[in-house]
Amino acid sequence: MKRISLCCASLCAVALLPILANAQKQPSLPAGAQKPEVSTAVRHDISLPLRSIVPIPPEGNETPHEHPVKAIPQPAERSANIVDRALQVASPTAPTPLVAATMITSFDGVGIPNYGVNAAPPDTNGAVGATQYVQWVNEAYAVYDKATGNIVYGPANGNTLWTGFGGPCQTSNDGDPIVQYDKAANRWVMTQFAVSSTPYRQCVAVSTTSDATGSYNRYEYTYGTGFNDYPKLGVWPDGYYITYNIFANGATFSGSKVCAFDRAS
Repeated sequence: MKRISLCCASLCAVALLPILANAQKQPSLPAGAQKPEVSTAVRHDISLPLRSIVPIPPEGNETPHEHPVKAIPQPAERSANIVDRALQVASPTAPTPLVAATMITSFDGVGIPNYGVNAAPPDTNGAVGATQYVQWVNEAYAVYDKATGNIVYGPANGNTLWTGFGGPCQTSNDGDPIVQYDKAANRWVMTQFAVSSTPYRQCVAVSTTSDATGSYNRYEYTYGTGFNDYPKLGVWPDGYYITYNIFANGATFSGSKVCAFDRAS
């Protein structure tokens, strides 16, 4: 991957798919619909192998701090009769999971005894790769050998990934991290935001191999004065999709945004 293009649209995911499939045949949009925005990374490079970069150690004695929750306006009245059709409940006839799982190994993740997690919420997440498991907890990550559970890198502050990159992705460690493993391409996709100053940014790192301790294509995207809160990223065959709750000037909710990263370029 040399450079990733970014398509964004507010609550308009359907419009993105044809654009990614065929840029010459853009569909007509319904009246009043917003057109997708297309932008490229403002900064990009290829890192040294992560294993050669000294981890920025998590601050074990750091004062516990909270990531403020940005409220989304809710309707004044909500009907008690609304049925949540996505809610999953256990059937009386099938009280146990329908898919059996066998425990292979168990080991301590990021946190005590490796270091104390001092941010709330921790936003704990992880992904399983070919030979490794990567876990990222506000605001540090570690790479594990998935066969033994031994740490092979870290724990390290999230911005260790952007050492030598320059800009806020390197100097800020603001969290809201996500780690995914692209099984089709055998590579890691890791991202966190940099929102200590404007323009607000999303930092993305895509590994060049299946080894999470190897080198990464690194990118920085900006969202201007729209605070890109609560990012969530998914891996699909035609792109990497990420969603945000956008807050104008970091304060007022202005809607959700879904973006597609061109995984092929």
